[in-house]
Amino acid sequence: MKKKFLLAGFITVIGISGSSLVNAQQKSIYHQGWIDFNKNGKMDVFEDPSQPVEKRVADLLSQMTVDEKTCQTATLYGYGRVLKDEMPTPEWKQEIWKDGIANIDEELNSLAYNPKATSKYSYPYSRHADAINTVQKWFVEETRLGIPVDFTNEGIHGLNHDRATPFPAPIGIGSTWDKEIVRHAGDIVGREAKALGYTNIYTPILDLARDPRWGRVVESYGEDPFLVAELGKQMVLGVQEQGVASTLKHFAVYSVPKGGRDGDARTDPHVAPRELQDMYLYAFRRVIQEAHAMGVMSSYNDWDGVPITGSYYFLTELLRQKFGFDGYVVSDSEAVEFLYSKHHVATDIKDAVRQVFEAGLNVRTNFTPPQTFIMPLRELVSEGKISMKTLDSRVADVLRVKFKLGLFDHPYVQDPKAADKIVFNQDAVEFTKKISREELVLLKNANNALPVSRNNIKKILVTGPLAAETNHSISRYGPSNVHIVSVLEGMKAVAGKNIEVNYVRGCEVVDKNWPESEILPEPLDKDEQASIDSAVNAAKQSDLVVVALGENEKMVGESKSTTSLNLAGRQLDLLQALQATGKPVVLVLINGRPLTINWANKYVPAIFEAWFPGAEGGTAIAEAIFGDINPGGKLTMTFPKSVGQIEYNFPFKPASQAGQPGKGPNGGGKTLITGALYPFGYGLSYTTFEYSNLTITPQSQHQQGDIQVTVDVKNTGKLKGDDVVQLYLKQMVSSVITYDTQLRGFERVPLEPGETKTVKFTLHPDDLSLLDKNMNWVVEPGTFEVRIGSSSEDIKLKKQFNVVN
Repeated sequence: MKKKFLLAGFITVIGISGSSLVNAQQKSIYHQGWIDFNKNGKMDVFEDPSQPVEKRVADLLSQMTVDEKTCQTATLYGYGRVLKDEMPTPEWKQEIWKDGIANIDEELNSLAYNPKATSKYSYPYSRHADAINTVQKWFVEETRLGIPVDFTNEGIHGLNHDRATPFPAPIGIGSTWDKEIVRHAGDIVGREAKALGYTNIYTPILDLARDPRWGRVVESYGEDPFLVAELGKQMVLGVQEQGVASTLKHFAVYSVPKGGRDGDARTDPHVAPRELQDMYLYAFRRVIQEAHAMGVMSSYNDWDGVPITGSYYFLTELLRQKFGFDGYVVSDSEAVEFLYSKHHVATDIKDAVRQVFEAGLNVRTNFTPPQTFIMPLRELVSEGKISMKTLDSRVADVLRVKFKLGLFDHPYVQDPKAADKIVFNQDAVEFTKKISREELVLLKNANNALPVSRNNIKKILVTGPLAAETNHSISRYGPSNVHIVSVLEGMKAVAGKNIEVNYVRGCEVVDKNWPESEILPEPLDKDEQASIDSAVNAAKQSDLVVVALGENEKMVGESKSTTSLNLAGRQLDLLQALQATGKPVVLVLINGRPLTINWANKYVPAIFEAWFPGAEGGTAIAEAIFGDINPGGKLTMTFPKSVGQIEYNFPFKPASQAGQPGKGPNGGGKTLITGALYPFGYGLSYTTFEYSNLTITPQSQHQQGDIQVTVDVKNTGKLKGDDVVQLYLKQMVSSVITYDTQLRGFERVPLEPGETKTVKFTLHPDDLSLLDKNMNWVVEPGTFEVRIGSSSEDIKLKKQFNVVN
């Protein structure tokens, strides 16, 4: 069976085109079970699939020239960015990649918002697979050693490809608190990548969104390191079990630039050494050690005065020596150049290349030709300023990943036609519906305003600047050219034939003076007032008002930090006018970061947080309004009441987020806004849940032993629903200050009315550990308290156990 499979794969590969077939036969590099990459007529060690990976790497390295080695240290950005040709041309023989290339990024994927990258080879899917095979064949057949290319691509909320399966934004994925569904999402990304010819996907983002002003909050799973680690681990496992590498972003301390300003700054994170280790590196350490991610992307920023991409401490000591990473490190675009253009720790590009290469960077990526990195590197090697040992080590890491991916055994997509049945198939369509439903968070439901009975409704107004919008669910880091169901479309489809659904926009997302209007508001002009009035008039004729407010893709994302978390433009004016009609109002938030919706929280009876909800978001929102589904998502970020509270998040050190004292020389009583608008882990349901029978086994355990925790959860309401059971841990006394409580377990549990399930958690020594005074990870003897709740503040049960020597 194995021989037949290899033969079938061989026939598929050389059948790409007639000329390729003749060429392959003439060169006779394709043999039963192996490929003669170096075209010397014999099976070398590196060409032998039965040999250990390290022996194959060493053998290939021994045959490589300096030019060939240095070509394995740079990215060639794909068609429409750096690469000008869709298919190989004779001129490629004069390009620097005539000696190979490490990877080609975003090749022929037809990026959204980039007409230059639009390609006829992106769709149908099988055409793309064939095209990738053609490009790969050029490198295998036309370069001396035939080293295959690693085809990289983005994939944080679905594969960054024309009409691939779309997911909600990562902040929404996080709000599912569902490890199984994130693993499934990873499976889909990996499977579609493999079918289309991609071999390495830049996902997940493991950055913590600790400052809601940061532009890329929308791309993070949330603010808590444990949650991000657990979900990130599942994404990596899902991608890599499909035979595709997962590259983690962005290593490290990237997400907290000073003031959340991530435009041209991306620098100066105010993070102490202990916080660096137990917060910002936690997810990277765990995902590397537990899921064995094959790739890491180094970030733009510095830490403590040293750029990460030029830091031996981060790229070698931490990443490889302590975390055990054995893949390859690729730079974020322009991170190398920033050493001299922004951080000013290098004199020029050559000096920057030397620093990053010695630090541990393997592959440089930027939107400039690869020779801008490769040529200075060659000069440094020839001058003896970078040793051959260092060069070999960096190249070996790249080759190791390529061998592990099977590129030297099966460099081509085996069955290109299969892609048409694999990518965004019916199973994937159903998955998009499920994940959009699970990410919805119910923030408020006063007097059981929801769900709405169809029997009591004849006319609905859908209004707001986000009601008919769909662009928020398309980005350069996810699928392009997919149909997104808006709130309006979803309401029309789900309401039924007997309910009339009308639409009035009401206002724009921002006013004409935004962003200046955030600090210098101006009165409504006549056109703005008329637009609001039209929505109000329509609301008066309706039985229900659904208003979609928040942010669009122009307001949140990379390089889009903010100074305000309020609803922008005239959105609050619209909401207040609609609420004043006396009609039932449901507020749907479409946004990428927490918003300070204090007025809405006080006066609007029903509020959903939908984030950027993905392809089926509008359908899921409508289903939730009518009770066809029961929302069960939970917030993965604290919602502050004011930007003046920032930094305000979970976890936090004891008393660090406490209120102002009412007595004493510094007392001010009620002058300080305290408490969260919505705490971490918060989310309501249409049903109710009850916790009981918290058990801890054993009650006393040694430092390296596991602790078993079980708790019963019961649906005490009349509707089926999902509950997210959250386990928080508090160390009562410790040698250094620890966080007030820390998330150390969670499970999303579906329950029928009256049903009870037992939820089981295992606390490992790593869950109990802290960094002691000498910055060593230890489990200290003492008392720990387990807290079970439905949010970080809504704790239902508590019980203690002891750790002994």
